[in-house]
Amino acid sequence: MRKSLVIPAAIVSVFLFLWLFIWYIGSNNPGTPAGYVGYLTQGSWFGKAHFVGMQVGPTSPGKTWLLHAINTSITPYTYSEDFEGNNSVMSKDNLKIAFRMHITWNVRLDPNQVRNFIEHYSTLGTDADPEKIVVTAYNNYIKEPFRTYARDEIQKYNGLDIKDNITPIGDAVLARMQELTKKTPFEVTGVVVGNVQYPAQVSDAVSMKLAATQDLQRKETEIQIAEKDKDIRIVQAQGISKAMDIINQKLTPLYVQHEAIDAQKSMINSPNHTVIYIPVGPNGVPVVGNLDLSQGTGQQSSDKK
Repeated sequence: MRKSLVIPAAIVSVFLFLWLFIWYIGSNNPGTPAGYVGYLTQGSWFGKAHFVGMQVGPTSPGKTWLLHAINTSITPYTYSEDFEGNNSVMSKDNLKIAFRMHITWNVRLDPNQVRNFIEHYSTLGTDADPEKIVVTAYNNYIKEPFRTYARDEIQKYNGLDIKDNITPIGDAVLARMQELTKKTPFEVTGVVVGNVQYPAQVSDAVSMKLAATQDLQRKETEIQIAEKDKDIRIVQAQGISKAMDIINQKLTPLYVQHEAIDAQKSMINSPNHTVIYIPVGPNGVPVVGNLDLSQGTGQQSSDKK
């Protein structure tokens, strides 16, 4: 007869404990925070790791044997490129322009595109910092085309026209970047041109021109004020002239005699005055006119002789 193999319960318990212990230390429950997408892979002690699936945070798959997640941010990033010093760009009229350009982009919120990003655009391996993965991908696939398009669009304008065309320049670069990345995991959402700087001599010339323009406008205003003052003086002089004409027309001998009589009446009726009236003309009316004293003196002299 064959004898059945009986394994002691103690040995079974030890093996079960060891298996549970190995599974516990070899299992992971990788989490994916909000704003990230997790690329899940499952490894093995013998053989190759393989893709398991995607998870959109905040979530985790539960504890699983040799499970690993590469988390990739799907929130927008904004990077700035400086064109200064030796990297300044020549405008259409050969003026050296320094400026800064900003680009906003993100990894597309599409599990297939995130997988494409991890498998074809990530170059740092599975243990890299998620932020470094994104920065490396930007440097490898977006940075240089973005800088090239920026230089191209700036060079289409004369130097002093660039500040007036910041929005069209940004829109043109954005359109070219979107065309470049439309079949990639990169989604470019905005491009902005900023901090445009001209050479010092150009800025000084513009400032001097502006100051001269303001001074010219001030002088033109002063001329206009002087013209108005002149018009006012002319009007005043015309008024005085007309008034003098009217007065001269009224100042006849009869009018003066009338005014003198009225003045004497007012003085007589006033209790505060003592009037001594000496008639010097016909009917006791004051004489109006000029008395030729030299002739009178001459007559008196001849009479005495």
